[in-house]
Amino acid sequence: MQTPAAFEYERATSVEGAIASLRRHGSGARIIAGGHSLLPMMKLRLASPEHLIDINDLAELSYIREEGGEIRIGSLTRHKDLLTSDLLAEHLPVFRDAEKVIADPVVRNRGTIGGSLCQADAAEDLSAVCIAVKAKTVIRGADAERVVGMEDFHVGPFMTAVGDGELLTEVRIPLRQGGSSAHEKVERRAGDWAIAAASAAVWIDGGTIVQAGIALSAVGLTTIHLSRAEELLRGKGPSEDLFAQAGQIASEDCSPTADGRGPVDYKRHLAGVLTTRALRRATARALHQEV
Repeated sequence: MQTPAAFEYERATSVEGAIASLRRHGSGARIIAGGHSLLPMMKLRLASPEHLIDINDLAELSYIREEGGEIRIGSLTRHKDLLTSDLLAEHLPVFRDAEKVIADPVVRNRGTIGGSLCQADAAEDLSAVCIAVKAKTVIRGADAERVVGMEDFHVGPFMTAVGDGELLTEVRIPLRQGGSSAHEKVERRAGDWAIAAASAAVWIDGGTIVQAGIALSAVGLTTIHLSRAEELLRGKGPSEDLFAQAGQIASEDCSPTADGRGPVDYKRHLAGVLTTRALRRATARALHQEV
């Protein structure tokens, strides 16, 4: 049986206490909530934190609410709550799309949005979702908090902008008129990691796409932000030809590696097809042609 290296454990009773403990223990400390990503890595000795800080009692970090023209999601919000939220389903249906195909009920009952984003695994769905909807993250330290856009949150494979002594506390998503979103995924079997996945969001005014967001999971070392495809879409009317062009860019701009889930060419093809599908579905929803 594989076992993790020795570590110390504490259960935080406040956000301030968790941040103070993170600051005190420095780079040797890690936050744990759901634990479905961190614990397997610890058992394989791919991660060996000296100190675990359990934040499961911090109910003030678990919420989904509309405030100040934004949807705000606490970092401890569970997958199951993202899946069942009517507020998210109304404004940001991409979350429900993604949550339906994330892992299994055990993971969805315990895993959190904060844990998903901070794991920074390129095959994880919610990072692509948050990039597509132009989300921003709130990172709190002992003395202040800062707001970091999702395009700058991941700084490398399994690396984020959250520094020593800091805690991701919230995800903020601006609400814009005339928009909708969708997520498309291909996996070998239900609950598996994606072979490829695409999240897309569009905002349409007067028959023109005024803003778009597109991101890919599982086809690179990090989540792929398709900024070139977004630029292509802006200022144009939605059409199948336009979506196909965006799909072609997705195939070109991703960087998959061959593995047991498929060869490179197959994954590039999937990235393009799923991008086209996600854009088509998001647009239909924005135009009230699909619920």
